[in-house]
Amino acid sequence: MTESTSGGASRNPADRGRTTISDGVVEKIAGLAAREVVGVHAMGSGSGLSRTFGAVRDRVPGGAKSSAARGVKAEVGEVQTALDLEIVVDYGVSIRDVAGAVRENVISAVERMTGLEVVEVNIAVSDVKLPDEPDEEPESRLQ
Repeated sequence: MTESTSGGASRNPADRGRTTISDGVVEKIAGLAAREVVGVHAMGSGSGLSRTFGAVRDRVPGGAKSSAARGVKAEVGEVQTALDLEIVVDYGVSIRDVAGAVRENVISAVERMTGLEVVEVNIAVSDVKLPDEPDEEPESRLQ
């Protein structure tokens, strides 16, 4: 007896269901990929106060967004995604070069891990971290 694949259910496991990827998953992947680029000091708002509040919010269970996804907004469709990133760069780096490297790293990581086509990566540089500015991340009060 021979099996026929015409007309019957597909025998390929990949065809037996749907995989959906949430915006948050793509945002985390993109955020981590952006942070890997030399010259990216931080993700998110450049205001020291905003970064401080963001860091505090990240430590609270159930906070609005994980620190990995801070500064990233993704719009995910069935086969494509578009991303908006907000970054703070280190003083002295070429913003154009850093933005290009971020774009390249983010596209590579998101497409490799999700299989989605990245149609655009918009980057907003919101601040420059000066060498003599202290990092404004609050110290944890937990011991």
